[in-house]
Amino acid sequence: MRTLSGVQSSGKLHIGNYYGAIRQFVAMQDQGEALFFIANYHALNSVRDAAAAKQLTFETAVSYLALGLDPSKAVLFRQSDIAELAELYWVLGTVVPMSNLERAHSYKDKLAKGQSPDFGLFAYPVLMAADILLYGTDVVPVGKDQVQHLEFARDWATKFNLQYVKGYDPQDPTGAKSKQPGILKLPQARLNEATAVVPGINGEKMSKTYKNTIDLFGPEKEVEKAIKSIKTDSTPPEAPKSLEAPLYQLLKVMAPESEWAEIDRTWREGGQGYGHYKGKLLGYYHAAFDAPRKRYAELCADPAGVEAVLKQGAEKARAYAAPVIAAVRAAVGL
Repeated sequence: MRTLSGVQSSGKLHIGNYYGAIRQFVAMQDQGEALFFIANYHALNSVRDAAAAKQLTFETAVSYLALGLDPSKAVLFRQSDIAELAELYWVLGTVVPMSNLERAHSYKDKLAKGQSPDFGLFAYPVLMAADILLYGTDVVPVGKDQVQHLEFARDWATKFNLQYVKGYDPQDPTGAKSKQPGILKLPQARLNEATAVVPGINGEKMSKTYKNTIDLFGPEKEVEKAIKSIKTDSTPPEAPKSLEAPLYQLLKVMAPESEWAEIDRTWREGGQGYGHYKGKLLGYYHAAFDAPRKRYAELCADPAGVEAVLKQGAEKARAYAAPVIAAVRAAVGL
């Protein structure tokens, strides 16, 4: 089984990135072939400063490593180091219906939030599909907001295969019966329902774009300030509290299983104020991330070592990409 996913280097990584994605990545590196990348092309939709883009890419790589990604088990690389990606992006785009891009949930949501309707944002799902399809990926861990993009990738791979593989049967994509497998493999989504969407401090999905995050490696005082500013209502301590509250949802994600039942009971029955629960959450944060935060500082002091990991990862990733792009080129006549 070959797993692939990535995280954008568009800002400081936060606990939503960890619980929604990177924690799964670390587990998956022991479950077969695993490729994880820093999506620094995607980040260009929002990061328009060269020095900031470079620094954020480095910090994202360090974050992966500090949180447990092992380069001896998984392939870690920069999206921009893979020249074949841009080629597949264009070739795949020639079979993508405009109507698919126009109805993309993520695009419409970002426009509603005020982001500029640039081509990069509009064509984001095509680049994401190329990311996935270039390496012959079997499984893609995704959040709920990315499921549609994975479905697009499957649809466009099928469309490409029908166009360029004689005898391809979409009901038999591996060619088990027809002996005509597709050039582009159809990936499967893996969705962790429990933590697919981690709420931010204002109740919306935690996102760098929305500036509602709790940073993984920010200064301690800023982390504490963010946790203390989690949106709450005026419910008194003795009263039951809303199960939709972002503080409750964050506790559900971060509390140890041994402590969750008691937190859930007192939340539902009343008896504790929001300050008590915010203190609990801060404690869980430190328990989970103090060791990675120390490792992060050590890695930041060794940029040459981090760069070596990324270069080696790019070489391995391009080895996976080579047969796929060669078959694509031959199929379309390049």
